[in-house]
Amino acid sequence: MNSYRDLEVWEQGIALTEQIYEIAKSFPKAEKFGRRAAVSVPANIAEGWGRRPTKDYVRFLRMARGSLTEIETQIILANRLGFLNETALQNTRE
Repeated sequence: MNSYRDLEVWEQGIALTEQIYEIAKSFPKAEKFGRRAAVSVPANIAEGWGRRPTKDYVRFLRMARGSLTEIETQIILANRLGFLNETALQNTRE
C-alpha cells in the first residue's frame, strides 16, 4: 500500500462520514449530531498512516475506534430523541 487512501477502513470511514452528514440534514439546525466525530474517524486513520511508526499508527487507530463508539452513542440518542428513525439507525450501525 502506498497511501492511507488504499486502506479499506479509511474508505469505510469516508462512507460513514458521508452517511452521517446526509442523516444530519434532516435534524434541527441546533443539532450538529456526529459530524465532528464522523470526520475524526478517517482523519485519524490518515494521520496515523502519515506518522507510520507502528506505535503512533496504533494510537491513531485507537482514536478512530473511540470516535466510532462516540458516533454510535450519538445515533442511539438521535433515535431516542426522534431525530432518526429505526431504519436509519440500523443502516448506520452496519
